Amino acid sequence: MIDPIAVLKEMEARALEGGGKERIDRQHAAGKLTARERIELLLDPGSFEERGVFVTHDCTDFGLTERRPVGDGVVCGHGRIDGRLVYLFAQDFTVFGGTLSLSNARKITQIMDLALQNGAPVIGLNDSGGARIQEGVASLAGYAEVLERNVLASGVVPQVSLIMGP
Repeated sequence: MIDPIAVLKEMEARALEGGGKERIDRQHAAGKLTARERIELLLDPGSFEERGVFVTHDCTDFGLTERRPVGDGVVCGHGRIDGRLVYLFAQDFTVFGGTLSLSNARKITQIMDLALQNGAPVIGLNDSGGARIQEGVASLAGYAEVLERNVLASGVVPQVSLIMGP
């Protein structure tokens, strides 16, 4: 019998390693931090609550059926800075070059929706190669959803974007 708790713990461990040790080492060699390291430095210690940790992409083209990293290349959640609530996302360059898929766009828009509902700032730590070309128009639809939230949040909650990669 399969232990569902063990399965979840194994999936969480895979999510925490992002694109794997080799890609993390390349990120460090380039003088860059990983998405999770950036979040850890930005937020108050122990305040980060992640959402969507088990999300994977839906693409079945170009061999991606066999490549479904847990978390799908973006770390999303909320935490505190100097005790104040913030929502944030950090693209993980170690997973598919941080490219935006429809699945991780949905994770980002959920965070932005929560920021709007709660009147809290939203912070984007962008480190991406752009749209995930294997998904074609679906990834572009993801950008449309994110940009719509940017418009809705404009003048309502602070939005901070940091460009930390290409």
